Amino acid sequence: MVYVWTRQMYLRDRVAAVSNRVAEVTNGEPLEVLEHGRRFYRVKTSKNETGWIPERAVIDADTYNAFVQLATQYKNSPIVAQGTLRDDIYAHVSPGRNTDRFYLLAGNAKVQMLVRASVAKNAPAPAVAHPEPPKPAAPVAKEPANADKDDEAKSDAADEPKPEPEAPALEDWWLVRDSQGRVGWVLGSRVDVDVPDDVAQYAEGQRIVGAYVIARVHDDEANTPNHQVAEYVTALAPPKSGLPYDFDQIRVFTWSVKRHRYETAFRIHPIQGFLPVRIGSVADAKGTDPTFSFQISASQDVAIDPNTGIARPAHPRTITYAMRDTSVRRIGPDMAPIPILHEPGDKDKSKSAKSAKGRKHR
Repeated sequence: MVYVWTRQMYLRDRVAAVSNRVAEVTNGEPLEVLEHGRRFYRVKTSKNETGWIPERAVIDADTYNAFVQLATQYKNSPIVAQGTLRDDIYAHVSPGRNTDRFYLLAGNAKVQMLVRASVAKNAPAPAVAHPEPPKPAAPVAKEPANADKDDEAKSDAADEPKPEPEAPALEDWWLVRDSQGRVGWVLGSRVDVDVPDDVAQYAEGQRIVGAYVIARVHDDEANTPNHQVAEYVTALAPPKSGLPYDFDQIRVFTWSVKRHRYETAFRIHPIQGFLPVRIGSVADAKGTDPTFSFQISASQDVAIDPNTGIARPAHPRTITYAMRDTSVRRIGPDMAPIPILHEPGDKDKSKSAKSAKGRKHR
């Protein structure tokens, strides 16, 4: 069996410069191989139509099974966010522009976002060995008078540290699942996280990577079904790819019944957080309160899968908060301090500010 990965393709009655169309096949359609020619297959469709199709327009059974295994592997994975595809895009079997692709997902389709990964944007070109031509014998010449100085200059140049090669540019990919249950990796810049506009306007230049309903309040003046307004826990990240964590900020938006708008009830920033953000509840003597939890790394060590580019905390900690009305408090067995993540330059900047303040007092 082979499977069509192109958007559509026509089967031909023969492999020749002039041929006739006998059937049309579309993305994802299985075909039975009857004959294998040079760069072409003679195939049969489920409607018993037969014809020739280019080998480049289909994937083989091994690649198809890899997509099936991918869906099985992440069958029970939690959904970290809901998203919308910007336009038609192919789902890949692994992150990367040069990996095998199969399913064609339609633009504006809703997808479930499962896992984020970061890989190099452009894979390095394979090295090609070129035989060196034989070098002519160098003529014997007398050493110049300043030969010792030249040797010293060469030695000093050799001792100078060589600049480190620049790290490759990284781009984010998301493992997504569509309404048909098809699973694959898509480029992160081609999918938008679903966030209500009333909440998205408070992003302040950051990317909202997840928005989760934690509670609902009643507002008679709200233009929502049954006048119920959702309150959200959001996870935000800097607007750049290749970060070794999923988000660096958690922000809780509650609804003000008095002002009829969203307000920030809680914020923690900057941290090194990892998806998913889980919503739950906890019971106490006063009733039941909604909760949210997420993972951070107990150290700066992050384990990055070399095959997929998925980042995981090497020593994960689960942090949990409970909310009552507009008050958010920390709960759970892990009450140790949360390490604050400083971006490069932040620490130096804070030191400079303290130093300037000290000079002023002196």
